Amino acid sequence: MTRRLIIAISGASGAIYGIRLLEVLGTDPKVETHLVASPAARFIIAQETDWMVDDVLALADVVHQPDNIGASIASGSFDVAGMIVAPCSIKTLSAIAHSYAADLISRAADVQLKEGRPLLLLVRETPLHLGHLRLMAQAAEMGAIVMPPVPNWYARPATTGEIIDDTIGRALQRLGFENEIYHRWEGLHPAAP
Repeated sequence: MTRRLIIAISGASGAIYGIRLLEVLGTDPKVETHLVASPAARFIIAQETDWMVDDVLALADVVHQPDNIGASIASGSFDVAGMIVAPCSIKTLSAIAHSYAADLISRAADVQLKEGRPLLLLVRETPLHLGHLRLMAQAAEMGAIVMPPVPNWYARPATTGEIIDDTIGRALQRLGFENEIYHRWEGLHPAAP
């Protein structure tokens, strides 16, 4: 049975998180990915990575235009396993927290919340002021999973890629997608004498 997952890439720094999600899920024939990349995300992809935007779009099974609020993923009757916004800008977080469904990313996110499906937000901003914290609390109160991409240092990552994989692997695991790309905690190791 194929499971559908919506991946949204907003205009926050860290587009590589969404790209890596698409790469990892692309290896699983039992997952159908639905991608929405905002106009700002397309700019960030070109600015921060060596990826061509068209190559990123080609990683998804289905690509939806961000202004198409009539897309399949804008309806609760379209069955999906959930949605990950990676990265999630504060603008996108604000739209989600206020149910301001003016584009497809915020509309699809709102649908996940109203249908009781998982919505995971990799909020990418630092430092955070009180308004940001309140938006995260509001989104969490509505049912969203707020997961800033904080490095897992106990895994002793040696590369940026390992840090990204650990975050993506944990996000997928949180939504019930088994994977082996993140480090699982196995308890403290005895200190060397």
